[in-house]
Amino acid sequence: MRAPAGRPVPPAAGVLRRLPNPRLTGIGAGLFAAAAMFLTGCLDWLLFDESPVVFGVLFLPVSALTALWVRPADLVTAPIGVPIAFALGIAPIAGGTGGLGGRTMAVVTALAVHAGWLYGGTLVAGLIASVRKVRLMRARQRRLLPAAHTARPAAATASPAPAGRAAGRAAGRAAGQTPRRPSQR
Repeated sequence: MRAPAGRPVPPAAGVLRRLPNPRLTGIGAGLFAAAAMFLTGCLDWLLFDESPVVFGVLFLPVSALTALWVRPADLVTAPIGVPIAFALGIAPIAGGTGGLGGRTMAVVTALAVHAGWLYGGTLVAGLIASVRKVRLMRARQRRLLPAAHTARPAAATASPAPAGRAAGRAAGRAAGQTPRRPSQR
């Protein structure tokens, strides 16, 4: 595999290019993260006896994938949807007894106790989304900059009329038009 300029591509870049590259909407990215974390929480409950470390470690790649797979127009939703997905996913491993109130208190307590994983995953999603946004803005700026440079000389040569307000007023008076007051403009 070769890069566009003919340089060889590093093996890691070749592997990354073969990975799926979906473009999810903001809602789709949130649903992906929520479903993945709920499934992770259920599997953690079944296989690892409610281990919060396993859940937290698996939360980080889900956060990264959510930020990588969201479409460019919805980049801001990645760091918002990821903490919601963490809260949904931690429900199966939070424990709690005594009905809805006891389960809710267990989830709130688990969110407080495991806030480090929550902040870490949110930070990962935020950093990836920010880097992607900066790269998109730079690419757009590079794409628009040459167009602006080529449009200016063409616009200057296309209008041979004298420039400036004074020249425009003089041309208007010569045509018999009365000058407008500032309140009429």
